[in-house]
Amino acid sequence: MNNSKRIIIVEDDKDFRESMVESLVLSGFDVTGVASALEFYRELSTNKYLLAILDLGLPDQNGMILAQYIRSNTDMRIIVLTAQSSLDSRITAYQAGADIYLLKPVDFSELAASIHSILGRVDCQSFVSRKENDTEPDLNKETREWQLVRSDMYLHSPKHEIIKLSSKEFDLIEALASSSSKIVARQDLLNTLGYSNNKYGNRSLDVLIYRLRKKKATGKTRIPIKTFHGSGYGFSAPIAII
Repeated sequence: MNNSKRIIIVEDDKDFRESMVESLVLSGFDVTGVASALEFYRELSTNKYLLAILDLGLPDQNGMILAQYIRSNTDMRIIVLTAQSSLDSRITAYQAGADIYLLKPVDFSELAASIHSILGRVDCQSFVSRKENDTEPDLNKETREWQLVRSDMYLHSPKHEIIKLSSKEFDLIEALASSSSKIVARQDLLNTLGYSNNKYGNRSLDVLIYRLRKKKATGKTRIPIKTFHGSGYGFSAPIAII
């Protein structure tokens, strides 16, 4: 099975977990299902996965904590799949590092499409990076600009610090970095990120901006995202996409 399609599901409902595993295997993924956070940690110690599907109501640890661990210690993408429909739960999940938040009961075809969207995008970025660059970026080379590295979805600061990004975080920085204008309108960012222009979509964008501004490497450099009140956002430092 293709290692680029390896998925782990953390879900304590046995029937639901097995149904998801069966459906996603039929969709072409290499899927492992576990019933608890402890089983997840044990599995992660011996195997590598590209994406995790997390229930929040696990028997031994809140799924939010598990999402935070994944985002802080791995490069895995995260889909939260839960019955918790409140706005606060959604915001907390995105702050913890979730790429997508889905509600139970979920249509398995929608779940598979969400996974294809995330993993297909990662594969595409790696392919584009290989085509555009014959060698790996020289992270020790002196530079006064930020670098957004497509292949591994991270920011490289002028001080040679690495800041890992989630899928949505990468999309937002890429939109700011690739704009011909120093300001990207809020509505354009909502469209790029797939957020609706309503209370929930605008709140999701605000949370994403907040999360990016809080990110920093080794306690030194923060990501220079500037708010242009009434207009939109911009990246307030030189940046190159490599």
